[in-house]
Amino acid sequence: MQISSRFTIATHMLTVIALECQEQKVTSDVLAASVGVNPVIIRKILSQLKSADLISVARGRGGAIIRKDLKDITLLDVYQAVESLGKSGQLFSFHEHPNPSCPIGRNIHFVLDDKLSEIQAAMEKELSKTSLADVVASAQEKIKKQSIS
Repeated sequence: MQISSRFTIATHMLTVIALECQEQKVTSDVLAASVGVNPVIIRKILSQLKSADLISVARGRGGAIIRKDLKDITLLDVYQAVESLGKSGQLFSFHEHPNPSCPIGRNIHFVLDDKLSEIQAAMEKELSKTSLADVVASAQEKIKKQSIS
């Protein structure tokens, strides 16, 4: 299983917006060029970030800006904005019809449900420890080091 790339794309996009919005209008074309994906994908993720109230996007060619202080946006916020966990809110989906006549089938939920919930909680806890400010600072540091060498 792999989490979709929407999360890393969204984090990349927010970093670009944070670092570039003062210098230029950050449009879907600007973001697509940085991320290396089709602008349609960028616009979809922009819409999700806007719905989560993380950004605002001016109509037409106005560009995107971040609505909150970078330290107040965590990677968990970004993850929750763009990754669909469905109605269950669970990261791991479970096959619907394990065989109740099979000793493993009738017990597999009991064996796995709590463990999978713990894993999801641990991942969410870790994501909540890193702010967008941390990501932007790391990006700035890396860019600065590259420009010196």
